[in-house]
Amino acid sequence: MSDWLHNLPLVWMGLVVFGFTFLVAAAIYALVMILAPGHARSFKAVSPGMLPPLGIIFGLFVGFTAAQVWSDGAQAHAAVDREASALRSVVLLAAIFPGETETRLRALIASYIAEAAAQEWPLMAHRAITLTPTPHALAEALQVTLALDPASHGQQTAQRDIAAALESAMDARRQRITISQSEVHWVKWLCLYLQAVCALGAIAMVHSDNRLACVITMGLFAAGVAASVLLIAAHDRPFIGDISVGPGSLLQVMPAVDGAQSKSD
Repeated sequence: MSDWLHNLPLVWMGLVVFGFTFLVAAAIYALVMILAPGHARSFKAVSPGMLPPLGIIFGLFVGFTAAQVWSDGAQAHAAVDREASALRSVVLLAAIFPGETETRLRALIASYIAEAAAQEWPLMAHRAITLTPTPHALAEALQVTLALDPASHGQQTAQRDIAAALESAMDARRQRITISQSEVHWVKWLCLYLQAVCALGAIAMVHSDNRLACVITMGLFAAGVAASVLLIAAHDRPFIGDISVGPGSLLQVMPAVDGAQSKSD
């Protein structure tokens, strides 16, 4: 699905999805009712026993599509949390190197977080970011860490842990950027709606001799289809929309950076 739909507030997204689904259902109903007078016998020959298998197949399609969406969302949350945890570790361990090194490391972490929240998140929302540019702040922080000359065993341990935490943050960033490129492929959406159309068509033919029953049954199934599509679409892209993964975990590290810097001052 395109960005314009994912950018809509959840209520408007729901209206679009439900409106489109009911429009499709209405078109199917109108077509069947137009053809019913000349094909009544053929339509009534359609077995109602077809409806449960069609519904089950649609449910399987929904589950298959939703599995990818839930997995992407969980991985996106995990990547951002892991990145924030690694950066917090750097901020805490920087205190082992008081003075200029501590101040420099914390300033670089703060700069990286501000840049990620202000620049990378909007780009991830529109899948316009790549892994090519390496964050300057993290690269410089790693260089500063590796250039240290530890004066004690504790500082040696801290140096290794800071380097490992920075590498973990870089790896988590790569993971969240990779996940930001993910979405439900158009083939899956096509198959999902095609199966829904097949089920709605079968419902219309089975109830073609009772228009009220046909409208009620098709309406109920169309509502279920729309609800399923809305649920998937709202979580389709992990970094865009009302239900998205934001930089909140990273921004929570900023007070720790500012607090540590004020204490050192």
